[in-house]
Amino acid sequence: MKIVGIAACTSGIAHTYIAKEKLVTAAKELGHEAFIETQGTIGTEDELTAQQIKDADVVIIAADIKVGGKDRFQGKRIVEVPTHIAIKSPKALLNKIEEEIKK
Repeated sequence: MKIVGIAACTSGIAHTYIAKEKLVTAAKELGHEAFIETQGTIGTEDELTAQQIKDADVVIIAADIKVGGKDRFQGKRIVEVPTHIAIKSPKALLNKIEEEIKK
């Protein structure tokens, strides 16, 4: 499964980067590929490319705040969760998404 997404928390620091790392690591361990951009107080980092978005099977938005650029994902399956879900249960989240995609 190819995954793209956005991580963003209220302060734009700790939880943003932890959520990104947990999602990328869990995806790799489960045999998936994930690219997660971060949005926070220092702006956008690791901005997703048009090709990454085009190739994606799913978009995960792990955010506690409103994120920008969601219009890029038009026509894609989007899953929105708070950052604590991505941090505490990233593998469970990815497994659930994979099950839903297979239906």
